[in-house]
Amino acid sequence: MKIAVIKTGGKQYKVAQGQNLKIEKIDAKVGAALKFQTLLVAEEENIKLGKPGLGDIVEGKIIEQGKSKKVSVVKFKNKTRYKKNVGHRQPFTKVEITKIA
Repeated sequence: MKIAVIKTGGKQYKVAQGQNLKIEKIDAKVGAALKFQTLLVAEEENIKLGKPGLGDIVEGKIIEQGKSKKVSVVKFKNKTRYKKNVGHRQPFTKVEITKIA
């Protein structure tokens, strides 16, 4: 089984073929194909390590665009009658890894 480490949205993810994962929002339509910057590919004892990268070896397909659950942010200062309540929903893109070359 091949395992790869990809970099997208300023983060690194360990992925395998057929895996679904949520990543930072990418502006593309559902069903679009993507290529990810690959840092490492490993299969059993055979390991390829990029210095700094291996190129666009891992391919994926966008399954869904959406927003996460709401996170409530509360700011409060005692004795000053200050209270602020703000909500935030982080956008995400759900991707299925289709191929690791």
